[in-house]
Amino acid sequence: MNSESNFIPVESLDTEKSYQHLVSFNFEGKEQAVSFIETTQVTDGVDCDVYSFAEDESKDLGIIKIGPGKKTPLQRVLQGEKTIEGYVSGKGKLTITRADGKQENFMADGSSLNATVNIGELMQWEADPNSDLVAFEICYPPYEDGRFENII
Repeated sequence: MNSESNFIPVESLDTEKSYQHLVSFNFEGKEQAVSFIETTQVTDGVDCDVYSFAEDESKDLGIIKIGPGKKTPLQRVLQGEKTIEGYVSGKGKLTITRADGKQENFMADGSSLNATVNIGELMQWEADPNSDLVAFEICYPPYEDGRFENII
């Protein structure tokens, strides 16, 4: 799977990074049109831009922006057919705790990264102390409240 997109970082006037909204996203080797829905603050230093896929209502897209040294809440997947986590830019790691208790760490540092998180498994993104981290999350079916449980 290819996680390249036309996601373009832009420097804002206050020197913090801001991002233009996507119009398409390359997933599974195919450029797919997306429409911006909203930005939600997940926690301090973590925001998520939510998108719908224009030609595919079976999934949605979240672009997760994590500030240096920040991390997403530790979340357990409770519902859904498939949850895919992937890397866009920056440095950090994704930790997944599988149903059997085995922990997997995926380094997010410039190489392609796509990982499926199954129901009952835990996941958490963490940005490097000196770098922003941008990740993506694709939910089949589209995200609804109750899909994830925040553990921490």
